[in-house]
Amino acid sequence: MTISWALLGVLLSAGLGALAAVASPPRPRAVVAGLSTCAVGAFGVLAGVLALSGQTFSATVPQLLPLSEAVIAVDALSGLFCVLIGGVAVIAGLYSIGYTGGDHADGIGAGSRTAQGLLPVFVATMILVPVAGNVTTFLVLWELMALASLALVFAEHRLRPAVGDAGVWYGAMTHAGLVAILLGLVLFASKAGGESFEALRSADVSTPVQSVVFGLVFLGFGSKAGLVPLHVWLPRAHPEAPSPVSALMSAAMVTLGLYGVLRVGFDLLGGGPRWWWLLVLSVGGLSALYGVLQASVAVDLKRLLGYSTTENLGLIMLGVGAGGMFAADGNRTLASLLVGAALLHAINHAGFKTVLFLGAGSVLRSTGSRHLDSLGGLVSRMPATTALFGVGALAAAALPPGNGFVSEWLLLQGLIHGLSGADAVVAVAMPLAVGVVALTAGLGVATFVKAFGVGFLARPRSAAAAAAKEAPATMRVAMLLGAVACAVLAIVPAAVGPALTNALAVLPTVQDGAPLSGVVTLRLTGIEGSMSPLLILVGLLVAALLVVALVRRGLPRRESLVWGCGGTRLDPRMEYTATSFAEPLTRVFDDVLRPEYDVDVTHHMESQYLIESVRYRQRVDDRLEAALYPPVLAGSTKIAATLSRLQNGSVHRYLALGLLGLVTVLVIVGLST
Repeated sequence: MTISWALLGVLLSAGLGALAAVASPPRPRAVVAGLSTCAVGAFGVLAGVLALSGQTFSATVPQLLPLSEAVIAVDALSGLFCVLIGGVAVIAGLYSIGYTGGDHADGIGAGSRTAQGLLPVFVATMILVPVAGNVTTFLVLWELMALASLALVFAEHRLRPAVGDAGVWYGAMTHAGLVAILLGLVLFASKAGGESFEALRSADVSTPVQSVVFGLVFLGFGSKAGLVPLHVWLPRAHPEAPSPVSALMSAAMVTLGLYGVLRVGFDLLGGGPRWWWLLVLSVGGLSALYGVLQASVAVDLKRLLGYSTTENLGLIMLGVGAGGMFAADGNRTLASLLVGAALLHAINHAGFKTVLFLGAGSVLRSTGSRHLDSLGGLVSRMPATTALFGVGALAAAALPPGNGFVSEWLLLQGLIHGLSGADAVVAVAMPLAVGVVALTAGLGVATFVKAFGVGFLARPRSAAAAAAKEAPATMRVAMLLGAVACAVLAIVPAAVGPALTNALAVLPTVQDGAPLSGVVTLRLTGIEGSMSPLLILVGLLVAALLVVALVRRGLPRRESLVWGCGGTRLDPRMEYTATSFAEPLTRVFDDVLRPEYDVDVTHHMESQYLIESVRYRQRVDDRLEAALYPPVLAGSTKIAATLSRLQNGSVHRYLALGLLGLVTVLVIVGLST
């Protein structure tokens, strides 16, 4: 099997699967769409594995695209992202078979012809984006991916008004990002004298132009990755999309923002000056902190996971930024370590975020609710979903033996080793980055203890939670596959060491030629560190068994409860809710979060001194969104209203405006050549 045949399999599986799903009657449609999505993902994984094993592939199809040709170029970096996206797609496709069957609150819109037919197409466009070999092909595939995902976000707009609002925000932000990427790459191609990636690599472009190009593409790719302050679409669109689509978007699609930064910044632009990567590090650190803060106070389970995506992509970009700084200084050892840690965390994030979003989808399918304060008690009603969600929560909290711990530990090692012999900029940036990672990890633990404890343990706080039923078998098997992948990445991370080494070899300013031996057993020049995840797992299991044995042995045996202290009549109102659990964090970070409180006191009619009920509500809005976006939207509306006056139906005015625009373009082109 060659890469070309695997990519052909991606195209055929997507095309035939979409047609078959659209033509199928309602009952078998879910099976057809799910299996075709699995096939597209499997072929993507195969193409990626072949690329990571050393195969390369390039092809040109003339006159396929308007004013250009379609160019495909596959290398190890492309292969790594093909494996990541394809693996998530296989799990999400299998999950969608059970998810869209039957009548339930979150599956009706997802089972429509449009949504089912677009699911394999969306996966195919994501897999093909990393294999694009010129600017036009990349932009066309990027736009197709954006349009397919936008249609899937809108899949349930007839069921909930919030879906329409989320879709509008997502459509606006993703196309604004596309405009930024388009301007940057077109400027780059015009100065390079060609649009192929080979021409861009060998072009002699001035540093100011390179900086403008990098700034524009980082703006666009950062929007797709959900980085602050361009993150506002993510906690809206991901919760409102059907759960298999949420998993694909949050675990796979956002990582293409990382791919774009790596491909353009390190490969096509050749690394660039240090301040580029200091900017990436700063934005990544801000995104990680702000994302985890918003997640820690969120009460909507899928919204919490959406903000967690912003947090983890921030950590990934922090690692890329730190690696870029050391690469600019010529320290390729630390550069390869940090960028490798970022790529490893991207893989780990894809694994545990897939499990978490699919687990949240199972809860939503069974209870009809995403609100943590309305859940609880699911451990007895949905034991398999609870256990699998717990695996994902452990990994997302970066606690051993979860796979998130491995990559965050590796990231911390790289940042700490960067302190020795550093100049003033690095001496300030690296300790701050270490603090960001440490604080993010701590808040992440609180976030997922809240999500798991409040959502799944204790007693049910609603009738829907008390009547919940376990997810269908295909959904449980899909979540189990994701959990197994997380376990393998946690216990045997050395399995991805060669793949990361080959992917980094594509970035000559980063890779120093030394292999990432075992990923977590690093003996590079000037760096020596070791960690055995398997020993950590064994140690934790032994410690847990000892604690359980000691507790059981020390507990006194009681035949009856003479003084129960309320323990004999437990009530759901005695439990922690998501709001009350996060209250201490809300108070500590009050200046950042600025929560809004509302207390309604109802008195008895007989006397104002007798209180009948007290209702307490707390709301934590996205303060960055509230501060930045209303002025932008108001200004845009005002400009649009002003420009609308030009549409008065006068042909002469339209011709004059066209002539003025043509002259302006000619002047700009003349001055720039």
